[in-house]
Amino acid sequence: MSRNWSLFLVVAFVLGFGTKTYLDGQKEVEKKPQQVATEQSVLFGEGDKPVDIFDTSDDRIRIVYFGFTRCPDVCPTSLAMLAGALNQIDDAQKAQLRPMFISLDPERDEADASAKYAHYFHPMIEGLSAPLDVTTPLAHKYGVIFRKTELEGSELKYTLDHSSYFYFLKPNGTLITKVPHTLTPAPIVEAITKLTAEGKTNES
Repeated sequence: MSRNWSLFLVVAFVLGFGTKTYLDGQKEVEKKPQQVATEQSVLFGEGDKPVDIFDTSDDRIRIVYFGFTRCPDVCPTSLAMLAGALNQIDDAQKAQLRPMFISLDPERDEADASAKYAHYFHPMIEGLSAPLDVTTPLAHKYGVIFRKTELEGSELKYTLDHSSYFYFLKPNGTLITKVPHTLTPAPIVEAITKLTAEGKTNES
């Protein structure tokens, strides 16, 4: 009888340990999406340096534009308008802003190339790149639409059709507002003036 009882205790222990191990494993699985979400805010900038674009210790408003360096017209026009807006505001306003260009074409846009492209328009604009499994969810989070279109007989081989907006974000990545494609800096300046006056950078 005592032998059966000992066997019962051993089986109970094994089952209990197995259940605990399974539940602990489930907790780890539940944690993983949060870790992935954090990793998806890390892109690569000048010198291939990792950059956490949603590091809340930096309380500046993010102005994010998604595009690609081989864009024939929309991206150059948009970044020129952003540069024009940055040139029209004062230093106090500039200190509250962190403008970024994020490439949707990492296959051709390495981090250094994206940084150089962005700096060509204005030294304040960060050029960033990352694998598509990082930038695609990030772009879709804000409603960016883009698709690859093959170019037959062209050395470029393909281009990207994409929506064109300036996304104003809180330090944690929350959308504040967005400005559509424009041929004048005025709408961007207006948004900057409003948000810097409201002190949006203090909200995380």
